[in-house]
Amino acid sequence: MLILAIESSCDETAAAVTEGRRVLSSVINTQIEEHKKYGGVVPEIASRRHCENISQVVKKALEEAGKSFGDIDAVAVTFAPGLIGALLVGVNYAKGLALSLGVPLIPVHHLRSHIAANYIDNEELKPPFLCLTVSGGNSILTEVRDYTDFDMIGGTRDDAAGECFDKSARAMGLPYPGGVNLDKIATTADFKKYPLPRPKVEGSPYDFSFSGLKTAVINTLHNAVQKGEEVDIPVLAATVRKRVCDMLIENTLLALSDRNSDTLVLAGGVSANSELRTRLEEECKSRGIKFYRPELKYCGDNAAMVGVQAYYEYLSGNIGGSSLNATATLPIDYTNNLKRG
Repeated sequence: MLILAIESSCDETAAAVTEGRRVLSSVINTQIEEHKKYGGVVPEIASRRHCENISQVVKKALEEAGKSFGDIDAVAVTFAPGLIGALLVGVNYAKGLALSLGVPLIPVHHLRSHIAANYIDNEELKPPFLCLTVSGGNSILTEVRDYTDFDMIGGTRDDAAGECFDKSARAMGLPYPGGVNLDKIATTADFKKYPLPRPKVEGSPYDFSFSGLKTAVINTLHNAVQKGEEVDIPVLAATVRKRVCDMLIENTLLALSDRNSDTLVLAGGVSANSELRTRLEEECKSRGIKFYRPELKYCGDNAAMVGVQAYYEYLSGNIGGSSLNATATLPIDYTNNLKRG
């Protein structure tokens, strides 16, 4: 089954052609350089660029796969969550394309597709497993019971881990994308020099809270300016990185133990973070837990992961129609909620 997949949830216009877990092509048009001057993604600009780029990105994906529109068996698209204007571009394009081709339209949840990025190069990976998904907008712990059966057991109460990285980096004067550049310059953490807090959510051991940590970083920088002191940015960056990783890893290991899970999957844009990848691998190895993480090229937003998840959504009967709409926020286990009532 050949699926043409489209992704436009933020600032990447992407298209891919997939067949099951096999990726025949994956094309990404990124807007990083344009948004860099503003220090972050400007939603209106992102939406306009998606409109300008989507047709050419889809055409290139077909060309690289050696396929034509007539070969496509289904069209898949990210419909939630994300920037609403950006999502609408992809959803409306996909709806029109599916209608004109006379093929099914498959709606795909963005976080589900990030998890599916791990299926691409790991043929042996299959549910059930525990997944830590971390990105600029989301930080969640999920029990993946089947390819389309999810149970979110923990999440952030305020900022996401990626947002904490990005805003801390921006306060340090690092260029966009902040989290990536913070990871690049980080040296060695020093909590004696920069005593950052480690927030916890009382009564909810799997939940995260990163807002207080982000605020502490900003206050550290402001206090240094007021006192005329110089901040060791690489050390502060490393200290922030270690603290975020400490919080993510502690909750994840607790969930693995409590749920008796022998497999951990890492997903989302922050899965590219060097310390998080390395430390989770070491922790899992010492505990005899199988650990999977996506290739770096599939950590960020892309359409290949959308196409792979779409295959399983199609098998489960999750088909969209002309009434499909984009949704800015939606839990990963939304289909289970629908079944309950």
